[in-house]
Amino acid sequence: MPLVALTERCAELYEKCFGRAPRWVVAAPGRVNLIGEHTDYNEGFVLPMAVDHYTVMAADRVPGTEVTVVSETTGETATFSARPGLVRGDPPWSNYIRGVVNEYQKLGRKIRGFNAVVHSDVPFGGGCASSAALEVAAATLLECMQGPPLPPIDKALLCQRAEHAFAGVPCGIMDQFTAVLAQKDHALLLDCRTHQTTLVPMTDPGIAVLIINTNVRHKLADSEYAKRRSQCETAACILGVPALRDATPEMLSAAKGKMPPEVFRRARHVISENQRTLDAAKAIQGADWNEVGRLMYASHASLRDDYEVSCRELDAVVEIAKSLGPANGMIGCRMTGGGFGGCAVSLAQAGKVKLLTRKIEEAYEAKTGNHAFIFSSRPGSGARVLRPAPSGAPGMQ
Repeated sequence: MPLVALTERCAELYEKCFGRAPRWVVAAPGRVNLIGEHTDYNEGFVLPMAVDHYTVMAADRVPGTEVTVVSETTGETATFSARPGLVRGDPPWSNYIRGVVNEYQKLGRKIRGFNAVVHSDVPFGGGCASSAALEVAAATLLECMQGPPLPPIDKALLCQRAEHAFAGVPCGIMDQFTAVLAQKDHALLLDCRTHQTTLVPMTDPGIAVLIINTNVRHKLADSEYAKRRSQCETAACILGVPALRDATPEMLSAAKGKMPPEVFRRARHVISENQRTLDAAKAIQGADWNEVGRLMYASHASLRDDYEVSCRELDAVVEIAKSLGPANGMIGCRMTGGGFGGCAVSLAQAGKVKLLTRKIEEAYEAKTGNHAFIFSSRPGSGARVLRPAPSGAPGMQ
């Protein structure tokens, strides 16, 4: 759904729920990571971009401290007090908003009550960072209501802390940084240690990004995420480095006998993926799409074999993409996100998107019995205020 339509729908829902038009409407995008998976919490490099799917919030202040948020996506309503001492509660998605409110209170800002409606077309649980989109939308809304705006990096880190404390997910910084800092027609090379960002132009209209949602989510995901993070910390400790960001392939080979085989493979993925990410950024900048494709397939193989976070459905999508190949406009494909389901991402020739979509859908259903949801996107912009439109701000896309 175009952002302008999402905005109108969210504003209409607000008026229906609360009897008047909203004062503010804000949006934050989902993201897809082109390459650099499970490197962020190892202080390495990632190369995400914002997708043109958004979480939109329409809101206005109310007297007192009560917060009421209606979710169009789930049909649920969350109510909680914005007084200090905020705790987790139901429904579970409300904890992303509660966490952001709590972090703002820690900054010494007094949060007043408000009513809000949330509407989103970011695929939930699909590896497109729907939770970060909700957090950053909530933070953008609080900036409107409570001001002044935070520096962008501070805002992204605040949202990350909210997810750690209230959702209990020890995520890295990629999702929140992308939702805040992304720019149109650019990928974002992010150094997860220094927080330095480098915009990587993706202005070629002949190249499209395809996101293939497998529509499966295996229950292993959350517990295995924490396990992988612990294994990486173990590897870094054995190697005597602060994080796997600092390790080299030579160091890892020399220490192989000191590590359990599983820990060795986890470290090998992270070390090699960091280099692939830096190489991919250079290849995209130089429009070397054959090299980008090679790196994407190598990334998936490493995630499948060394990090063991892929699954049958994700492997099927990548195998299908590889079999279609350049003759059908396919450049490269890999799983994206935490793994165990969710989405794969591919780069393709824009003129072949319809053909590829049909062929992937048919082959995926034949292989797995599941239906894939596929959409294409250009690199989009980060969070923004839509209503009232900032003076001199560009129109909605």
